[in-house]
Amino acid sequence: MTTPNNLSRRLFLQRAAVGTLLATGGGTLLSACASGDDSGGTGGGGAEKTSANPFGVQEADPLDVVIFKGGYGDDYAKFHESLYKKKFGKSEIKHKGITDITPQLQPRFNGGTPPDVIDNSGASLLPMSTLASSGQLADLTVLFDAPSIDDPNVKVRDTLEPIALDAAMRDGKPLVLEYVLTVFAIWYDKKLFTEKGWEPAKTWADFLTLCGEIKKAGIAPLAYQGKHGNYIGQVVMDMAVKHGGHEVIKKIDSLEPNAWMHPSIKLAAEALLELRSKGFILPGTDGLDHIQSQTAWSQGKAAFIPSGSWLENEQKPVAPKDFLTTATFTPLLPDSKLPVDCTGISAGENFIVPEKAKNKTGGLEYLRLMLSKEGAGKFTELTGSPTVVKGAAEGLKLSPGAESSSALLKSGGQNNWTQYWAAWYSTMDQPMRGVYAELAAGRITADEFQKRAQKLADETAKDPKTKKQTRS
Repeated sequence: MTTPNNLSRRLFLQRAAVGTLLATGGGTLLSACASGDDSGGTGGGGAEKTSANPFGVQEADPLDVVIFKGGYGDDYAKFHESLYKKKFGKSEIKHKGITDITPQLQPRFNGGTPPDVIDNSGASLLPMSTLASSGQLADLTVLFDAPSIDDPNVKVRDTLEPIALDAAMRDGKPLVLEYVLTVFAIWYDKKLFTEKGWEPAKTWADFLTLCGEIKKAGIAPLAYQGKHGNYIGQVVMDMAVKHGGHEVIKKIDSLEPNAWMHPSIKLAAEALLELRSKGFILPGTDGLDHIQSQTAWSQGKAAFIPSGSWLENEQKPVAPKDFLTTATFTPLLPDSKLPVDCTGISAGENFIVPEKAKNKTGGLEYLRLMLSKEGAGKFTELTGSPTVVKGAAEGLKLSPGAESSSALLKSGGQNNWTQYWAAWYSTMDQPMRGVYAELAAGRITADEFQKRAQKLADETAKDPKTKKQTRS
């Protein structure tokens, strides 16, 4: 998310067929990863292990880095590589920024020659659950227990937000660094709202009143990324969790029976349908992808749009220069248990070190440098998005989007919530996006939405190949 020429972070979401194929076991990766080529990498290392070089990286060992070049771009990775090069001056660093992760990297995994570091993200990412269960990922325990860059007396794990350690877990071990702390919100142009005298509404009743005023002004109250149901799905779940409390999402993540049948989910689904029935949704948005819908929003055709905190940077190529991308909360349904000023958050961007990487120790050190305040601060400076490193954004001059999302993150505190089911159960992720989209388009009722979601969860729970995980 750094330059106007960057490909969108969601550019390849239209490749849903690829993701579905892999998720359902149709791709060769599922079998190939499980067996692999035993030639593998040596893992690198061999130098003396010290607090400054805890993994024993050899200075001259080359480093192979592959980054998903989406909404965050890859300029931040080039900065991280400069930190690595400064430390290991004789190392030759190979950098590749791509969007089609699976087509390019599946053959390398199958051949036992994966890169040393990968940002495994985007619609065509390699399925994380498969990589984890087939032993393709390096255990990051050594990384989290290593001395931190900023203070060798403090372990890396103690410099991170707790969500990073929770999100790292796959099959009972930390196997992935979820680097970006994403804040999900409803977004608006503060400049427009100031001009019109509008304020984001806290309650559902007030939100409907505001939507009526916005519609009278000739602007659609809400646009959404119709072809990619996970965006509007985040709004549904935010209202449901705020209404019913954290137990709603914890039961869903744990695949508990009838978790999707919770009354709070029905109320949230009905609320979304009410927006459509009242004509508060941008006509045709259910057929738009993220770029098209977000461009319409940037052009002032809609007042609100749901997204994650990557939105501001993603919209730079098309948003007016005086556009003030601002995050706000979803409104509260009546009798909600949680306060309005909290939201869904996640630790995202799957940074992994393959177990068979030729320079595995170099890959671990690269991640350690990313987790320094310098490395994390530069990421936020370049992308406008916070990371999981505590205090890394302190003292930085933040953009409106970054400042407002950080404020929402802070105001939510312990009430902020996280969902894991989409990452834990890859066979459920893509189909559920379709269910959300059907609901938002008004093609199914709230009851049917719950039944379809529950059916997916039940099938996942019964699948013997799926590793079940439980939240406390």
